[in-house]
Amino acid sequence: MTDFYRKTIRETIEELKTSENGLSESEAQARLQRYGYNAIEETQRISPFRIFISQFASPLIWVLIAATAISLALGEKTDAIVIGVILVLNAIIGFVQEYKAEKAIEALKRMASLKTIVIRDGKEKEIDSSELVPGDLIILKTGEKIPADARLIEIYNLQTQEAALTGESLPVDKMTGIISSDKAVLGEMRNIVFAGTIITNGRGKAVITDTGMRTQLGKIAHMIQTTKAEMTPLQKQLKNLGRWLGIITLAICAFVFAAGVVKGEPILKFFLVAVSLAVAAIPEGLPAVVTISLAIGIKKMVRRNALIRKLPSVETLGSTTVICTDKTGTLTHNEMTVRKIFVDEEVINVSGSGYEPNGSFSGHTKTLPFLLKIGALNNDSELELKEGRYCIIGNPTEGALIVSAAKAGLDKNMLENKNRRIDEIQFSSERKMMTTVHDFKGNHYSYAKGAPDILLKHCRHIEVNGKTRLLTKHDRIKILKMNEHFAEQALRVIGFAYKKLKKSEKKDDYEKDLVFVGMQGMIDPPRDEVKDAVAKCERAGIKVVMITGDFKGTAVAIAKELGIPGKAVSGDELEHMDLDRDVLDIGVYARVNPEHKIRIIEALKKKGHIVAMTGDGVNDAPALKRADIGIAMGVTGTDVTKEVSDMILLDDNFTSIVNAVEEGRGVYDNIRKFFALLISCNIGEVMIIFLSILFGLPLPLTVIQILLINLVTDGLPAVALGADPFEPYAMERKPRRKDEPIYKGLNHFIIYSPIIMTAIVLALFYYMYTTTSNLAKAQTVSFLAIAYFEMFIAFASRSTRYSSFRAGIFKNRYLVGAVLLSVIVSLAVVYIPMLQPYFDTFPISVKELLGVILLSSIGFIYLEIHKTISSRKEFAAKN
Repeated sequence: MTDFYRKTIRETIEELKTSENGLSESEAQARLQRYGYNAIEETQRISPFRIFISQFASPLIWVLIAATAISLALGEKTDAIVIGVILVLNAIIGFVQEYKAEKAIEALKRMASLKTIVIRDGKEKEIDSSELVPGDLIILKTGEKIPADARLIEIYNLQTQEAALTGESLPVDKMTGIISSDKAVLGEMRNIVFAGTIITNGRGKAVITDTGMRTQLGKIAHMIQTTKAEMTPLQKQLKNLGRWLGIITLAICAFVFAAGVVKGEPILKFFLVAVSLAVAAIPEGLPAVVTISLAIGIKKMVRRNALIRKLPSVETLGSTTVICTDKTGTLTHNEMTVRKIFVDEEVINVSGSGYEPNGSFSGHTKTLPFLLKIGALNNDSELELKEGRYCIIGNPTEGALIVSAAKAGLDKNMLENKNRRIDEIQFSSERKMMTTVHDFKGNHYSYAKGAPDILLKHCRHIEVNGKTRLLTKHDRIKILKMNEHFAEQALRVIGFAYKKLKKSEKKDDYEKDLVFVGMQGMIDPPRDEVKDAVAKCERAGIKVVMITGDFKGTAVAIAKELGIPGKAVSGDELEHMDLDRDVLDIGVYARVNPEHKIRIIEALKKKGHIVAMTGDGVNDAPALKRADIGIAMGVTGTDVTKEVSDMILLDDNFTSIVNAVEEGRGVYDNIRKFFALLISCNIGEVMIIFLSILFGLPLPLTVIQILLINLVTDGLPAVALGADPFEPYAMERKPRRKDEPIYKGLNHFIIYSPIIMTAIVLALFYYMYTTTSNLAKAQTVSFLAIAYFEMFIAFASRSTRYSSFRAGIFKNRYLVGAVLLSVIVSLAVVYIPMLQPYFDTFPISVKELLGVILLSSIGFIYLEIHKTISSRKEFAAKN
C-alpha cells in the first residue's frame, strides 16, 4: 500500500488522478485493463487426478503395490485384495482431504464479490465490485462490506468493524485527517477503509487506492498461496519407516532366496518363501490402522465440539506444545460486557458475561437504576434473541449498556415506550458524546453519555443517593481517578449525565449544566471456562500464547485474568527485538499484523515446538496454514479460516481445544500400540525364518502359514487396537518432542519380545522335529506358538506404559473379539481334517497344545513385569 494515510485528501485525489466527480467511464475501462479485476486471483490449481495420484507417492505404498502384484502372480488373491483395499481406502481419504483444502482461495474470492455504488462522470451508479479500479469514488453506508482499500474523503459518524482483519474487538471510529506516523499498523490507519471489513455505523465517501491482490485482503490471500503446508511428524515418520522397511525387506528376502539356491533347494520354493517373508515383514496394516485410529478420534472429537478436517491433524494435536490463540472471540466472547459501575460514590461489580442478560450486582444504590436507564435510552442498538442465542444489532458498546440494564430488570423497549425520544445530538469522534431527549409524562429530559473527562466539562451538579447537589472539585478529582483506575483494568469507561429541560431551552442547551450520574466500565470478557482450560494446558506441558490486534493494556488484563504467564509486547516492539531469542519469554502479543503472526509461529518452530494457532478472522488465515495445527472458530470464524484450518471448533470454546489435544494424545498412543504389536510380531517372524536358514534347519513355517499368521492372527488384533480406549493419565504427561520417533520407549516390545518369541519357537520346533521326525507336526507347533505368542502380546499392548491389568485387560471388546476369532481360525486349520491339507498342518494332542500356550505366554509375562517396574519408577520420579 502506498502511504495514502499520510497524505491529505487533495494529495490523494491528485496522485490517483481522479476528481470529486469520479472517473469517466472511458478512464475506468482503461484502468481496468491496466490493473485487472478487483478480485482475489487463484494460483494454478492442482487437478483432481494429480491429487489422487499423489496419494501413491510414499515408499511404503510402493512396496505394498509390489506386494499386491506379487501376491496376485502367486495366486494369493486374498492377500492381494486386502492390500489393494487398504491402498484404495487411504488414497480416497487423502484425496478428499486435499481437495477440500484447495477451496481456501475460492472462499476469499467469494468474500470480495459485492455490488458497490460508485461515482463516475459525476453520477452515482451501482456496479459489480470486481469492476472497481484505483481512483474510483465509492459511497459507503451502514451494514455494507467494503469492496477495496480506500482513502476516506468524507464521513458522517463512520465506524467500521475490523476484527476480522486487525483483531480489534471494538468498532473503529474513522476520520479524514492525515496520520503522521511513518510505520502505522492497520489498526491505526483510521483514515483508510479495508476490503472485507464492515461498516457498523454512519456513512461516507472514499477514493479507492488498491484493488484485488494489492489490497490487505489480497496480500493475505497471497500469503496463503505462498505459505508452504508442512508434513506432520507422523507423516514424516511413516515416510522414513516405509523407506527403511523396504530396504531391509529386500535385503532379507535376497538373503533367504540366495541361501536356498546355495543349498540346492528348488528355486521356485524359496522364491515363494522369500516373497511370503516380504509380505510378512511389511506391516501393510499400518496405513489402515493409522487411518482407522484417526477416524475414530475424529468421531470422538466431533462429540466434544471439535471437527477435524485433515486426518493427520489428530496426531499432531496430541504433540502440540504451544497454542497461539487470538483473543477476540476465542479467549473472549467478542461481546462487550459491563463489569464495573461507579455510582453513588461506590464501585459495584456486575457478574455475567457476553450478551446473555443474566447476572447480578454486588450492591444496589438509589441511583443505580437511573444510571442503567440512561444507558438503555441513550442507545441506538437492539438486543435480539436469534436461534437461542442473544446478539446485538448495532454498536457492541451500546449493546453492553442494554444488557447491563436488562440484568436489573430494565427492558429497553418498555423504557422507550414510556420515554419517547423526541430529539438527539449524534455522537462524533470529535465531540466524544451523544445526547438524546425524551418525553416522560409531558416533561422533557436530556440524557448524555460519553468519555467521562469530556462529559464532566458539561456537568455542574452530581446525583448521589437520589439527591442532586453541586459538583465540587473534590468530586471531579474522585471521578477522574476512578476513570483512570477502571482504564488500568483495561475497561472502556462511559460516563452518564442528565438534565430536566425547561420549555425555553433549545438544542444548544441540551448539554449545558448537566447532572453527573455515574460511569460504566466494560470489556470483552474472557469465557468462564477458559481459565480452567489454560490451567489444564499448563499441567499438560502446553504453553498458551495470546496473539491479538487489540491494545496492549486490554490484552494484558485478559491474560492476567486467565493465568497466561509471560511478558507482553506490542507490534511496534516486535519490530525491534530478537524474537528468536525472546520468544519463549513472551505470553502476550498485542497490536500485531498478520505478518507478525507468521513470524511468531516460525520463531517458536525454530525452538522445536509444535504450534497450534487458533483464530476466526481473515487476518488469521495465513498463520493457521503455517502452523502445525490451524484451528478455526466454527461460530464466528470466516469462511477463509475454516477452509485453511486443520480443525474447526464447533462451539468456539477454548476448552474444546484441550479436549481435542487429549483425544489426539490418545489416538497417537493407539497407533503406538499397534506399531508395537505389529513390528514385534513381524520382526519375530523374520528372525525365526532367517535363523532357521542360517542354522541349516528346515523351514519352521510353510508359505501359507506365514501368510495366515500375517493376515489373521496378528493382523486382526492389531487392527482392534486402533479402537482401544485411551491410556490413563494422558494429560498428565509432557508433550513428546517433535522429532521423537514412534518407537521411542518400545525396546521391550520391538527388541526383547521378538528375541523371546524367536528363542521359544525355534526351541519348540527343534525339539518337536528331532524327537518325532515329523516336519508337518513341528511346523504346526511353530505356527501355533507364533500365533498364541502374538495374541498374548496383543493384550500386553493395551498399554505400552502401564500394566495392562491397570488399563483394563479386557476393556477393549474389539480386541477380545479379534483374539477369539484368531484362536478359532488357528484351531480350525489344525483340527478340521478337510482344512489340514490346505494349510500344511498336523493335529497335536491337548497336552501338547496346553504346553504351547503356556510357553507362548512368557512374552506377555515379561512385558507386564517390565511395564509395572517402569511405571513405578516414573511415578516415584514425579513425586
